[in-house]
Amino acid sequence: MPPPDVLELVQALPTSGARAAATFILNGRQFIAIPQLARDIAGVPSGMNLGDSDVDLIIYRLNDASLFEEFQRLPVPGGEDAEFFSIGGRHFLATASLRTGKGPYNMVENVSSAIWEWQDGKFVEFQRIPTFAAKQWRYFTIEGRSFLALAQGVTLPGITTRIPPESVIYEWDASSSSFVRFQTVPSGWGYNWLHFSLAGHDFLAYADQEMPSVILRWENGKFEYFQDLEGALGRAFCFIETEIESLLAFANIADDTLLYAWDGKKFQIRQRLKGPGGREFALVKHAEDSYLILVRFITGTRQAPKTDLQSTIYRLVDGFLEEVLAFPTFGATDCSIMTVKDETWLVVCESLDKDQNFRVDTHIYRFNPQPAIALFRVPRAVPSVHSQRHQSWNPASHIFVCKDLSVPTARCDE
Repeated sequence: MPPPDVLELVQALPTSGARAAATFILNGRQFIAIPQLARDIAGVPSGMNLGDSDVDLIIYRLNDASLFEEFQRLPVPGGEDAEFFSIGGRHFLATASLRTGKGPYNMVENVSSAIWEWQDGKFVEFQRIPTFAAKQWRYFTIEGRSFLALAQGVTLPGITTRIPPESVIYEWDASSSSFVRFQTVPSGWGYNWLHFSLAGHDFLAYADQEMPSVILRWENGKFEYFQDLEGALGRAFCFIETEIESLLAFANIADDTLLYAWDGKKFQIRQRLKGPGGREFALVKHAEDSYLILVRFITGTRQAPKTDLQSTIYRLVDGFLEEVLAFPTFGATDCSIMTVKDETWLVVCESLDKDQNFRVDTHIYRFNPQPAIALFRVPRAVPSVHSQRHQSWNPASHIFVCKDLSVPTARCDE
């Protein structure tokens, strides 16, 4: 009997311009919250900077048949991100709105992002925060304090705002039961955060499109500059800790993804993963192996993007990332891991087809890595984008298989 498929399609969720997948468990049930950027407008030309931004975030819940079904919709126009977290037994979902409206859309007037709280079996609005081109929330704790970092701001011709464009770190204030401003971070076009602990310190990595992406370090009760990262148009990070060392993957959409290694004082570049378009990561630990999943968004320009790209799964081998699988995606924006009945499931958000239409399914795969073997994709025809928008993908046309090889795989160089 042949080994199981590495990526086995479980379900395709109907989404439009999906930008993130926040997976979480509440009351023993598995949920996915998917913010949507926009929907297509009939009879109007398509384009990644067009469309109707007044769309909902969709929350899906896993049913008894192990399939996700729609549970709740939240008004999150121009949705970019969702972050689930809990404080003192209370459960929250922070959502980021980039824009509102259509023809043209609006990024500066009356745009705000909402934090929702779980009450009586559903999410209700808890706090609304004025934002400018909000991209991502990231929740973390340091020394018993709860923080919520917002990446925001944009640099585009003709766009100005009354809202300060800096990215902002908020802190939970128990006395007012709300999030209050704690610290700002200089930004030109904020995209992403990652908190991690290393060598007795807390670090906060910040990705920016227009300014250098940086690592901040918690010192004397605040975040201070620690290190610049190479590469423009920063998108995302992933911290990988092994028994012998600490690594940091950094994606920037314009160039190679970089793998940094901690030398005891700073991060130094160890490896370049060739190819632009990197947008987001997921880390999977399976048996004794670690796998890094990198999804790719677009290459080219915002006016003429190429969205049908190959996203990649890497395996960490002796401190380097080896490419073991490439799989097709359309404008992939996020990937998240969850455990369902002792299985690892991968959620991949896809947001833009090759004709710049927003209506692209989000796909859920069962992830079946095989230790110590090389993986490759059997060449098969991928369903047309048109058929994809009207029906779920057929697993038979999206097959990945494993095969033992005597020759080891070659090491590799938003």
